Amino acid sequence: MQTWDVMRQDDNGNQVHMATHDTRISALAQVLTMESGVPHKQIYWVTGPSGPAVRTNRDLYLHFLQLGQDARAASWSLSAFLRALWKVSGPLRDRDRLHPDDVAAMFSAAATVPPAAYDPSWSTRDLSLPGDEPHGHADWERVVLSQLADLEDFLTHPPGPQARFGVDAPRPPGSGARATPRRWYNFDPATYLECAVAGSLGGWDAADGARVPLPKPDGQPPARSYVRAMTGMSWGDLARIAVCGQLYE
Repeated sequence: MQTWDVMRQDDNGNQVHMATHDTRISALAQVLTMESGVPHKQIYWVTGPSGPAVRTNRDLYLHFLQLGQDARAASWSLSAFLRALWKVSGPLRDRDRLHPDDVAAMFSAAATVPPAAYDPSWSTRDLSLPGDEPHGHADWERVVLSQLADLEDFLTHPPGPQARFGVDAPRPPGSGARATPRRWYNFDPATYLECAVAGSLGGWDAADGARVPLPKPDGQPPARSYVRAMTGMSWGDLARIAVCGQLYE
């Protein structure tokens, strides 16, 4: 069986074995978890087979589907999950492009760390995008913080029992500009994560049990979600994933 080791270099330059993992993604997730904690001078890395674990959009879809089911079982709120995701993204912020394994690891790490506390200034800050499209970690951050600000507003103005059919975020007077649309459909991590990948990248299959293709009125076969290869992803891609998590049905 293949394994991946998490290593670190201590302050004296010694290499120390931290843990062994059955998957490359879980090993990368542990590194992100440790690097997103208290600032330190130690260096962490993963050794083991270098081949990617996430090769296609379907690989990432299935990973997100499982993460969502785990988050539901653990009774995570969407706000808590997104605050943890924002927290573990820090070590990757200087990269222009991320390997799909890094994306999968970032979301896995978010399910294992205590979430960052909500910062009330996010509700009033100007979080609008400086350009027409999101670019870089800072713009992805604006998208996620905008969603967190909306979710905080929903605590005071609950969306009600019909929320799954769509509801606008309240954004009361004094709210800052935000990078995301006001419309919301998905309010829990499981639905958010499934819709995030299904809406932005596809990769789902009706046999997964989470999504049913609708038949076409002209009698043609229902639409399929095609499997395609994945190599790298930008922070703009992750911003679109986040928006689909909020809006896609």
